[in-house]
Amino acid sequence: MGMRSLYLVRHAIAFDRGTDWPDDTKRPLTHKGAARMREVVDGLSEMGVTIDVVVTSPLVRAKQTADLIIAGSAEPPALVVSASLTPGASPSAIADVLSQHTEADGIALVGHEPGLGELAAWLIGARHPLVFKKGGVGRIDVPSIPLQGSGELVWLATPKMLRALRP
Repeated sequence: MGMRSLYLVRHAIAFDRGTDWPDDTKRPLTHKGAARMREVVDGLSEMGVTIDVVVTSPLVRAKQTADLIIAGSAEPPALVVSASLTPGASPSAIADVLSQHTEADGIALVGHEPGLGELAAWLIGARHPLVFKKGGVGRIDVPSIPLQGSGELVWLATPKMLRALRP
């Protein structure tokens, strides 16, 4: 059973909840959020990150973030929209989705807090969730079919760190 890299990505900066966006599932990225996420993707590229599949929450802000990752990739990865990355979903549901993509060496999971932090903790066997800033990315290496506590945290980067790497 080989290892593969999971890139946990919190969606970029989106419009605030409120009267302009009464349906939270439809809140889009702001112009600034999209621009900064493009720079984050450039930073990931500079690090040599290769993504074969992007699995994203169906919420608009996450899907838009996933689209930016795909657009910034030299070889566009496949896109999978999955309810397992919506707020409140369990880490084991995400593991089930991952088991359907055992051929992929690099998988980006685009989602929301606190779910991403809880997933990261579940994967590495930590007691407390990790914290992801909007547009932040963490890399966790896992076996082909991840189990609770089977992952290794390789790095966790803020968006500012990743933007600083771009050419």
